Amino acid sequence: MSDRAHSSPPRRIFVDKQSPKAFHALVQTAEAVRATASEAGLDRITVELINLRVSQLNGCAYCLDVHTRAALRAGESPRRLGVLSAWRDTGLFSPAERAALALAEATTDAANTAAQTSAYETARQVLSDDQISAAIWVAVTINAFNRVSIMSKHPVPPPHAE
Repeated sequence: MSDRAHSSPPRRIFVDKQSPKAFHALVQTAEAVRATASEAGLDRITVELINLRVSQLNGCAYCLDVHTRAALRAGESPRRLGVLSAWRDTGLFSPAERAALALAEATTDAANTAAQTSAYETARQVLSDDQISAAIWVAVTINAFNRVSIMSKHPVPPPHAE
């Protein structure tokens, strides 16, 4: 057997720490996107729902932790967070939230052109052009953060002692 078979997996590089200028640019982009979303009339809860749904699809535990806490701070209910992965099967989300979530999913699965067409058709009925653009930008940005955290294997920190 080779030595490699007995060695531990290679340590992941925290790419945000390794390339701080690039990560800072991504943080600045996220700040601009949050401002764009607010100016377009997307409330913080809708933004966090997008962040969470994309992070669910990508399997990013770190971002799920961060954005679950952010959604709760923004006033989101634990009940809606609990069913977010099955949002289509509930009546708990507004038409605007449903449109934003569909856009987020279509942005994340960029190869699914049928989902893109359907998401746009739905969004056009309930969101303004500025809101559609902002929702897509939120999804694009959280997708980038998901990749940074997934490739870095960012750990989910333990809960703070109460």
